[in-house]
Amino acid sequence: MEDLQQAAEKVASLMRLLTTTGGLRLKFRITAGAGAADPDGFERRDIYVECKGPDADLLTERDGELLRSLEHIAAKILQLEPEDHDRVSFDADGFKAERAQSLREAAERAIDQVEDTDQPFNFPPMSSRERRMLHLFLRDSGLQTASSGEGPRRFVVLYPEGYRIPQERPSYGGRGRGRGPRRDGGRGRY
Repeated sequence: MEDLQQAAEKVASLMRLLTTTGGLRLKFRITAGAGAADPDGFERRDIYVECKGPDADLLTERDGELLRSLEHIAAKILQLEPEDHDRVSFDADGFKAERAQSLREAAERAIDQVEDTDQPFNFPPMSSRERRMLHLFLRDSGLQTASSGEGPRRFVVLYPEGYRIPQERPSYGGRGRGRGPRRDGGRGRY
């Protein structure tokens, strides 16, 4: 995003459309630039949209599905490449902080289970942003992580130390990318 103020205005236009024509009872605050930075470093956000109001709970239902949809729409409006989608972030009533804490707790339980059983642990499917957070939470555990699956069914697997991680099979039919699991470190699809 070259001009953050112009990008923030485009996002504000989207939010005005949703709250006037769309009828969502929300108040929103948009922060752009350094003030939008994620204090925990999970997202590389340049634009942060905080939502409150009677309809904020609609945004957080189904594990924040509507929040993720708004992020996706905003990223498309701003013509961001997929790897830059986390530069625009929406939140409602502190949902993301609560979700991050929930993921941290799930990571700790999974670490204990893998260390106790010496068997891999599969997390449920989640968004690329949440998979990235999970990889970061697990990074210092001494265990190995990889993402597996495709599209909305993509999930993180936590492996015991020294475990030989199986390679994913290439997808056929022209749609798959044929990429193996991603280990913690480096950039790429989470």
